[in-house]
Amino acid sequence: METIFTPEHCFEEIKDFPYAPHYMDVDGLRMHYIDEGNKDGEVILALHGEPTWSYLYRKFIPVLSNYRFIAPDFIGFGKSEKPVKMQDYSYSLHYNSIKKFIQQLGQKDITLVVQDWGGLIGLGVLGEQPDLFKRVVILNTALSDGRKLPLSFKAWQAFAKYHPDLPVGKIVRKACARPVSDAVMAAYDAPFPEKKYKAGARIFPSLAPGSKNADGVLQMNRAATVLADWKKPAIILFSDKDQILGKMVHFFYKLMPAAHEQQRITIENAGHFLQEDAGETIASHIDEFIQGKLKK
Repeated sequence: METIFTPEHCFEEIKDFPYAPHYMDVDGLRMHYIDEGNKDGEVILALHGEPTWSYLYRKFIPVLSNYRFIAPDFIGFGKSEKPVKMQDYSYSLHYNSIKKFIQQLGQKDITLVVQDWGGLIGLGVLGEQPDLFKRVVILNTALSDGRKLPLSFKAWQAFAKYHPDLPVGKIVRKACARPVSDAVMAAYDAPFPEKKYKAGARIFPSLAPGSKNADGVLQMNRAATVLADWKKPAIILFSDKDQILGKMVHFFYKLMPAAHEQQRITIENAGHFLQEDAGETIASHIDEFIQGKLKK
């Protein structure tokens, strides 16, 4: 497997992400993560999606400084190692890397925060190892049982896979409801200075299961079963202007009786990347949730 790292100088112009890089070897691939806040505090593990990286969670960190806040970059994203061939990526690659990342951290009683692909992968891991998690925070995401994908999503798969130079920053900007500055857009572009760095971002949409026997269906079906019987705290925080996964809020409320024990909160004036649009607000809700202040 041929791999590359994004040169560190590509990140030098980012002014609002002053967090020390950490690296973990996972099955021979180096995974980058940030590890901030109170090292003796409860652990929050936040997983990003397509085509972002841990930078997406930068607005959470000051608000949640009483906790140990950990956010990795998926393989192929951010500062993590990047296989250069699209065929080297799979749901199982991402799933196993996150599972082993959590194992190597050696932490339990984790508050899991997931959004976009972070949910498809992270909730899958929760479904296999629920005892590692104390709470779950579900932002705009989904689970797939392998049913046929809609044409609109197939168009997104084709766009990402075949675009001559996938415009990552512009994709993030378009999926936000509030203005995104050129500097922030450049920060999302930073991990991908050339096309050869973008294989992971280009193929990620195509990893969504489109048949009952596809890679990932077993893990996500198991996650749905576990979440349906989840007895620990759970909260659903979806935004109001997500044209991509916004309707999945109904799926999760129907699936998870535990979520009805918390106040129902909608993140207003926020799009698909609600962490970018309203990061501080979401982090405040998470803090209140952990403290038990959002129970009905």
